[in-house]
Amino acid sequence: MISTDDAETNARFAKEHDADFPILSDPEKGVANAYGVLGATGLANRWTFYIGGDGKIIYIEKGRGAVQTANAGDTMIAKLGELADKGLIKRKK
Repeated sequence: MISTDDAETNARFAKEHDADFPILSDPEKGVANAYGVLGATGLANRWTFYIGGDGKIIYIEKGRGAVQTANAGDTMIAKLGELADKGLIKRKK
């Protein structure tokens, strides 16, 4: 996960939500800019990038599904299943 918040803010977020994954802090917005997710207001759009084992982006989820935080996990699991069914990623056993 990448956030344009500073490391301290992201650490509080991770603790509050029991996050068990790393969060890259990008307050200078270099990574967000490189991925093209910065909006006109300077805030990052909530897009989900699915990256294959070779490091290449295989799908970008933009818009409705990517911004729904209440069911973001379900949306992501469904997309991972779809990508696995297409042979674009491997399923964990």
